[in-house]
Amino acid sequence: MPAPKTRAVSARGVIEYRPQLSRGLPNGSILSCADNTGAKKLRLINVMGYKGRLRRVPAACIGDMIMVSVSKGKPELKRQMFPAVVIRQRRLFRRPDGVRVEFEDNAAVIMTPEGELKGTEIRGPVAKEAAERWPRVANLASMVL
Repeated sequence: MPAPKTRAVSARGVIEYRPQLSRGLPNGSILSCADNTGAKKLRLINVMGYKGRLRRVPAACIGDMIMVSVSKGKPELKRQMFPAVVIRQRRLFRRPDGVRVEFEDNAAVIMTPEGELKGTEIRGPVAKEAAERWPRVANLASMVL
């Protein structure tokens, strides 16, 4: 009998959990920062682990680890690169139970390279897909939809 599968948590999130979602955030997108780090607006620079096709613009969806630069916020954070996790997207996506979900903004939370959250609170709702993949995000979320 094979050993039970473990849900290993690392800087890439829960390894096993990866649903198929519509990617609504191409490179260059502007996201709002949903934590209390002092950043207001984030620009999506790169999607971690994205494997695409020639000339296709990489795009992110909910729960993806991305690299962002702070375009508006505290002066010591501006024009610096940080890893972040997408917690909301405007683009409509469908869950396996048939429910279609869309949020009113695109939002992310800034992380450390080790996978810890940089802030201590998350403003607004967090998508269930992001909370399941990133347990540290789920701990700080006030509302999971």
